[in-house]
Amino acid sequence: MRRKASLILLAAAVFCTALSPLLRWYAFPRLAKVPPSQYQDTVLVAEPATLVDYGTMKAKKVPRLTVVQTLKGDVAAADRIERTADRDVVVWDALTYVAGPDGKMVSQIPERYIFDAHSQEPVHATGESVDGDAVRRDGIEYKWPFLVEKRDYSYYDPQTRTAAPIHYRGTRTFHGLEVYYFEQTIPWTKVPLPKKLPVKGITADSVRKMGTTRWYTTKRMFWVDPVTGAPVNGEEIHKEELRGGDLLPGGGKVTAFAGHVKMRPDYVDAVVALVSSQRTLVLLLTSYLPWGFLTLGAVLLALSLTLEARARRPRPTDPAPAARPVVSGGP
Repeated sequence: MRRKASLILLAAAVFCTALSPLLRWYAFPRLAKVPPSQYQDTVLVAEPATLVDYGTMKAKKVPRLTVVQTLKGDVAAADRIERTADRDVVVWDALTYVAGPDGKMVSQIPERYIFDAHSQEPVHATGESVDGDAVRRDGIEYKWPFLVEKRDYSYYDPQTRTAAPIHYRGTRTFHGLEVYYFEQTIPWTKVPLPKKLPVKGITADSVRKMGTTRWYTTKRMFWVDPVTGAPVNGEEIHKEELRGGDLLPGGGKVTAFAGHVKMRPDYVDAVVALVSSQRTLVLLLTSYLPWGFLTLGAVLLALSLTLEARARRPRPTDPAPAARPVVSGGP
């Protein structure tokens, strides 16, 4: 009976030990992915900020500027692309909408971002665009891969339409979470004018024809959860200028927008709560279950060997009954 029990325990130990690496190295890369139907909105503010007054073409201080970023998954488009890409794909329709203190539009830039649902690597397909212009992305945008490494990444900048390094600057604690801090600085670069401008009768084409150009620089900062790859906070020290042309005689320049843009505190709290729940699911596949099964396998193996050793131990033999003395009779 002990021999049979030890064999059952040994089989269970082998199963648990084999399941541990399978969960981490086979199941996790296939199961962990960004859902194609995800929707997320984030509100950021700059208090105060500087904006150009298109009536006077002079910069003015405003008390507040609001940036609303939305990400909306297009499931139908993802399904179409998956048929030819032969991988799980996510299609995000993103919109960055900037509003002045009066709530009126300052600028808006739509994007279509197509990427691998597991690795977050860009997938090049028809429709990939920024502000209506076809682009071919390199690097990540909006989200890091699962299980972020302590290294620099290539991060796509939609203003310049190019990727540049975003540097790992160390580990921080943010709202109780251990996060990785990244920084990217884009030097002054000539960038396209938004196709939609806030002044009626003025278009990007008409401004270009007057010889006026738009220049941009930013310092981009992210606090990233290393388990899910999701940023839990983001800031930008952002500055744009209009330079030269008929709008600015004499080759002058004017600040079109400048400000330190930060996530609104209530959105920070919501994102931290969401990421905290999602990281538990990732840790189940990468840490809790693999280590749990490995430990259970070791315990079952020890029990199996113990029972086997006891089964092989020779049983003590019963002592032979003592011989009865023979009493001889008298003569």
